[in-house]
Amino acid sequence: METITIKPTQNPAIVKFEFSDFIAKNGNFEYKNIDDTANSPLAKQLFYLPFVKTVYISGNFIGIEKYSIVEWEDVQEDVAEQIANFVNGGGQIVIEEEAKKKQPSTVYVETTPNPAVMKFVSNKLLTKTTAEFKSIDDTAASPLARELFKFPFVKEVFIDENYISITKYAVAEWDEFTGEVRSFIREFIEDGKTVIDESLVQALPQAEKHKEEYFDNLDSTSQRIINILEEYVKPAVQGDGGNIAFDSYDEKEKRVKVILQGACSGCPSSTFTLKSGIENMLKDMLNDEDIKVEALNA
Repeated sequence: METITIKPTQNPAIVKFEFSDFIAKNGNFEYKNIDDTANSPLAKQLFYLPFVKTVYISGNFIGIEKYSIVEWEDVQEDVAEQIANFVNGGGQIVIEEEAKKKQPSTVYVETTPNPAVMKFVSNKLLTKTTAEFKSIDDTAASPLARELFKFPFVKEVFIDENYISITKYAVAEWDEFTGEVRSFIREFIEDGKTVIDESLVQALPQAEKHKEEYFDNLDSTSQRIINILEEYVKPAVQGDGGNIAFDSYDEKEKRVKVILQGACSGCPSSTFTLKSGIENMLKDMLNDEDIKVEALNA
């Protein structure tokens, strides 16, 4: 006999109903309405409940997002009982297609100097172009980023080469869900899903400054600054899950403007890095003590 454990989530509208064993071995399933439920008899039954908005089936749990017409404490016990009765009566939870051949992948977690940001490192190349996503509305180029924003604690996503830096909201703590995010990213990559579409990244405004034509049209000092940032600065901050990207150089004011990305954005030590590290490096390598560096989003 299956027993169901009720677990609240960070999102008050969503409750998890956990099983003692895996119920979805080959993927994650999301149902927005009853018309989507052809492969899930249980999800179809749950949509007959008037307060059910979305049903998620993944791993060992069913997640249900409700409309605001009810409170979970008033209905969750009845829902758990209905799910248990359905399963114990021989009902099928989800009809899974034969799993696609998975691509073995490893993902490990690194902390960063920014306590709000965790770095998830893959053993596979994910992108050749850095991409930063501030909200789910920006994620046309990255199906993975779009899925990550469905976690209620995710504030920003930054993808570069073989890692993903995720910035969380202050209301949540990383130790509560680091393992869950790591597993989600690893399975996403193993399933062969598109992490990032390079062609769409190239169309983003932020990618414009990575193009050769842009570089070729800059003055020689700006070109030297970009080369210094790429050769000396980027490898160092990549290790911390971030990036410092060139924005502009004002020759009259001797002012270099940069953009902090990933773990560098909002990091308590970023100001020190800019002034004591990058600014001094540029002064030395450009042989100009008047050079100033400032971040547009510090």
